[in-house]
Amino acid sequence: MRTPWDTPPAPGEAIEVAEGVLWMRLPLPMKLDHVNVYALDDGDGWTVVDTGFSSKKTRGIWETLMSGPLKGKPVTRVVATHHHPDHVGNAGWFQSEHGAELVTTRTAWLFARMLTLDVQESWPEETLNYYRSAGMAPEILAKRMADRPFNFSDMVYPMPLGFTRVKQGDVFRMGGRDWDVHIGNGHAPEHATFWSRDDHLVLTGDQILSSISPNIGVYATEPMADPVADWLEACERLEPLARPDHLALGGHKLPFTGLPIRMRQLIDNHHSALDRLLRHLDTPKTAADCFAPLFKRTIGEGEYGLALVEAVAHLNHLYHIDDVTRTRREDGAWLYQRKG
Repeated sequence: MRTPWDTPPAPGEAIEVAEGVLWMRLPLPMKLDHVNVYALDDGDGWTVVDTGFSSKKTRGIWETLMSGPLKGKPVTRVVATHHHPDHVGNAGWFQSEHGAELVTTRTAWLFARMLTLDVQESWPEETLNYYRSAGMAPEILAKRMADRPFNFSDMVYPMPLGFTRVKQGDVFRMGGRDWDVHIGNGHAPEHATFWSRDDHLVLTGDQILSSISPNIGVYATEPMADPVADWLEACERLEPLARPDHLALGGHKLPFTGLPIRMRQLIDNHHSALDRLLRHLDTPKTAADCFAPLFKRTIGEGEYGLALVEAVAHLNHLYHIDDVTRTRREDGAWLYQRKG
């Protein structure tokens, strides 16, 4: 694997990674402190891929980009690879204020639209019960309950009705290229990736990243989901498409070549994590007791939430393939133990 650029573009600036394809970066207020976005030159306008969190600061950077590297040409389309706020956050702004067309998968649009409308001023009991079932540390749960819950609409601009759907097997034209659409899963349902027919570019969103594994989490909306199975299926299906010369343009970290190696790493890493987790379950444990074998590092408070939902995802997978049993503790937490 190789990264052709050691340094990412500064805020408000862009790097041309191929003819008519610009790589830009927007800040995020979290440990993963950035999201990559891309602009593809369609001649009379631009197609933008992903949009960052909704905030005045981010929209100010977008305005700098549009008047600078984008040369004042209009953004006519926005492609959202998936529904997470750092990717779809400003899609509604581009639609409402700039007249752009939103292109995404049906599931991504439905999730984003539904979640922006589902505003909670106090914690839903289902969410609290989910946290308890995962064995969330009491002090962390108490701290969360003392604060207003996170709402999707806090980070996503209001989304108007209307979008254009892309789906598996489509051929989508942008930036003077035809792109095959291949759908991923696991990190987000119906996550779109785009593979150029005309050169070596792949827009991977968060489905394939260079140096981190995308978060694979289970949430109160579907507490028995098995996104690890979805993830592994998608990786196995996408792996044969990968070529060594592909330039993978991901949603985070740096663009890279050596995609076949990375695809195999992502698959093997999750199988290894499942093996470590199964060995760890020699005695009954909650999801919150399983960070060490999964992540092999100390999990801080800022990462705790994502670590917890990923631990549940891996335990759910072991439960669905019948490698573990689970019993309910008196406080509501599920305890998992390997069979035999």
